[in-house]
Amino acid sequence: MNQPKNNKHIEKHFTATDLIRDIVIGMSDGLTVPFALAAGLSGSVTGTNIVVIAGLAEIAAGSIAMGLGGYLAARTEQEHYENELARERREIIELPEYEKEEVADVLREWGLQEDIIEPAVKQISSDPNRWISFMMKHELGLEEPEPKRARNSSITIGLSYIVGGFIPLFPYMIIHRDVSALLVSVAATLTALFVFGYVKGKFTGSKPLKSAVQTTLVGGMAAATAFTVAKIIS
Repeated sequence: MNQPKNNKHIEKHFTATDLIRDIVIGMSDGLTVPFALAAGLSGSVTGTNIVVIAGLAEIAAGSIAMGLGGYLAARTEQEHYENELARERREIIELPEYEKEEVADVLREWGLQEDIIEPAVKQISSDPNRWISFMMKHELGLEEPEPKRARNSSITIGLSYIVGGFIPLFPYMIIHRDVSALLVSVAATLTALFVFGYVKGKFTGSKPLKSAVQTTLVGGMAAATAFTVAKIIS
């Protein structure tokens, strides 16, 4: 006798969204900005020394700036959450009936019937912590930030920027003919942009090939523009 098949549905959700977002922010700028800078300098100077020096300086400054930006953004998010949390704590004490009505409004938006809403509101508001958590999540749409989010975000963005920045710059470090270094840099960076865009699409739920093409086009256009402007000026 055949055994019944196990048709239990197992959902797979990607949960490291903050980490991936930070890597995407750091890598995308790290690949694009130093790439455009190196291409632009290649159009106006001879040799690779100046390109390498300027590129290293840009990577150092860019990674610090991007990391600091990520830190401040995460800190702002944390402070906003804490301020709203404090406000909700005050309001369930000072304006309990008003806050209960807000709970009821949320439940109505979910399509619950009135005879179900009243006991649900009573149950939710019976525990202050559960009540506050419900209001933060379902009224304000706020999730509690991870405590080390600001630090982790700044480090991840900064390191991702450095990794991305060295890809277009590395050919100039090992190849001393500017034209050859530029061609290798273009090939390496466009390949990296395509792979990065594809992987980004996989993780973010968008079409990987479309994401890869868009990422490559943006980086390529930025470098081509910088190179053209530098040629015209020089």
